[in-house]
Amino acid sequence: MKNIFKIIALSFVLFLGMNTMSAQTLKQDQNRPEVVAKQQTADLSKALGLDGDQQRSVFRALVTHKAGLKRAEGKANAAAEKKKANNDLQASMKKILTDEQYKKWLTLEQ
Repeated sequence: MKNIFKIIALSFVLFLGMNTMSAQTLKQDQNRPEVVAKQQTADLSKALGLDGDQQRSVFRALVTHKAGLKRAEGKANAAAEKKKANNDLQASMKKILTDEQYKKWLTLEQ
């Protein structure tokens, strides 16, 4: 009888621990550059009317931008790194988007 109680108590504790670990993983995943870039790409696609090739290119540019911003955090020259990442994003977007889409994107950014 004592063994059954110990087994039930142990499984209950393990079950609670798994739920906590799963919730922490989901929370951490929301801050990954790919997740943020995917959401922003979907929003931009609706706002600017992007086609498939543009969506893929915008997604890649946004992932690169977000990763650059994350790398810049904690560095001594963080402001310069962030400015470079922002300039690279603007240059990429100018190549990807049409003139009309680019102007609209600039207004959305502000």
